[in-house]
Amino acid sequence: MTEIIRVLIADDHPLFRDGLTALLERGQDTELVGAATGGDQAVELARSTQPDVVVMDLHMPGLDGIEATRRIVADSPHISVLVLTMFDDDESVFSALRAGARGYLLKGADHEQIHLAVRAAAKGDVIFGAELASRVLAYFTAEPMAPPLFPHLTDREREVLELVAQGRSNAAIAGRLQLSQKTVRNHVSNILTKLQVADRAQAIVRARDAGLGHQSRT
Repeated sequence: MTEIIRVLIADDHPLFRDGLTALLERGQDTELVGAATGGDQAVELARSTQPDVVVMDLHMPGLDGIEATRRIVADSPHISVLVLTMFDDDESVFSALRAGARGYLLKGADHEQIHLAVRAAAKGDVIFGAELASRVLAYFTAEPMAPPLFPHLTDREREVLELVAQGRSNAAIAGRLQLSQKTVRNHVSNILTKLQVADRAQAIVRARDAGLGHQSRT
């Protein structure tokens, strides 16, 4: 006997929601347990109906699909969220994944693709549309970026520290960065405080130990 996949739809577009409803109701292994028109309702229905899969649009009035996904997964980790949306920008895709979505399809997907994705999500698999798969793979296989040196410093403070480590005076730093000497003094004071060092000489030692200050002074 075929195991029935219980599906909840969350989409605020009536025509698309009705079409998806008809598609799922025709499926031999899918059962529609509810249809939400916004994120808040999706969270409530997911909690009350406990579907296997939520097919989630992202941009809806009120609570958006990303936050709704986050709340559903946090409340019921066994529920798989499959995003089905028209938005293919990186911010939307990766925000949905970070929120806990197990799949991401674009609304141009055909009926068979949607059915396959629902089945995959119900099994706990992760699935992406062909248009997105290579980008997602590149994202997860990319070498992690090294954290910035002294992350508690601002970008400007790191610039100043680099020049301090090169042995430049406040006047020279001011000329190089086109700042007033008072502003440079303030930056240096903040740097000493954040590095928890007593004076400029100790700051230079810390900076050079971290690899700063070795550029040419030209």
